[in-house]
Amino acid sequence: MPGTRTVSRCAQCGTVLQSVGEPLQQCPKCGFALHSCKQCTYFDPSSRFECTQPIPVRVPRKDEVNQCTFYSIRVMVEKETSTPSALRPSDARQAFENLFKKK
Repeated sequence: MPGTRTVSRCAQCGTVLQSVGEPLQQCPKCGFALHSCKQCTYFDPSSRFECTQPIPVRVPRKDEVNQCTFYSIRVMVEKETSTPSALRPSDARQAFENLFKKK
C-alpha cells in the first residue's frame, strides 16, 4: 500500500523493533520481554485465557517470557507520515505580500 509500512513495536514503550537475522529476546530500549503474551498477535484481553488460540491453560503473567508454541510477534500497518520542511519567516511574509501585489 502506498504511504504505509509494516512495523513491530514494543508493547511496553512503543519503540520500533528492528528484526535483523536473530529474533530479539527483549526490547533494546526498555528491556521488555518480547516473547510474551502482550507482544503476541493472538493476545486479546476479551478472549478466553486472553488468547485467541486454543491454549490449554491460562498464562498467569502476560508480560513475562513464556514458551507458547502459538507465539507470533505482533505486526502493525502504520501510515507513513513525514513533516514538511518548515517555512522560513521570510517565505511566509513573501507569500502574504504576493497576495496584494498589483498585476
